[in-house]
Amino acid sequence: MSKLNIQPLADRVLIEPLAAETKTASGIIIPDTAKEKPQKGTVVAVGPGTKDEKMTVKVGDTVLYGKYSGTELKLEGTDYLMMRESDILAIV
Repeated sequence: MSKLNIQPLADRVLIEPLAAETKTASGIIIPDTAKEKPQKGTVVAVGPGTKDEKMTVKVGDTVLYGKYSGTELKLEGTDYLMMRESDILAIV
């Protein structure tokens, strides 16, 4: 991945979602229309935090986030999500 020239502000985090599952555990192939939106991704950039709270996540962490969290962005041909750190549920 190339170095992105983007720096999130305050408590925002830029996440690259992992690819949606294409096959179930039993081997059934899932069509594009039935794929669920992924809820797991890799942190690409992190803001400095606020004066009251420092950031917990760091670049490279794999995180779980809410199903409808964040704002979708497309930068340099890749899809990303920009969200507040409070929308992140867990670090995996």
